[in-house]
Amino acid sequence: MILSTLTELFVRDLEKLKSEIQQYRDENALWVTGGEIANSAGNLCLHLVGNLNHFIGATLGYTGYVRQRELEFSQKNVPRQELLDAVEQTIDTVRESLGKLTEADLHERFPLEKHGQVVTTGYMLLHLQTHLNYHLGQINYHRRLLDEADF
Repeated sequence: MILSTLTELFVRDLEKLKSEIQQYRDENALWVTGGEIANSAGNLCLHLVGNLNHFIGATLGYTGYVRQRELEFSQKNVPRQELLDAVEQTIDTVRESLGKLTEADLHERFPLEKHGQVVTTGYMLLHLQTHLNYHLGQINYHRRLLDEADF
């Protein structure tokens, strides 16, 4: 039950990520930073895609994905459609990877340590879900601020 709920929440929030990226009036605004805002919506999108493809896809689903975390924050001006395609692919990866797990797997040790700590797979998936939501909220706020300013 928890596993199906987690899958549903990941898919729901990744669909919301696609919606947020689509709603930017000006595609260039996806890459705007300023003041104390160091990460653009585009970079946060790349970060979420990289994070989930690494921790869920490669680690749990054995997809072979190789993360390039530094590019998640340094790449700029990736076309909107490429971002949307990457999110869509991530949805597929999350569904497939989590579909391979059992409820019992949630109580097992996650294959990687989280900041030097051993955690269960269930704990890590909850952490990844809250991480997704944290950055999704930042993207939503970023978009609304820029749209209000009529960038």
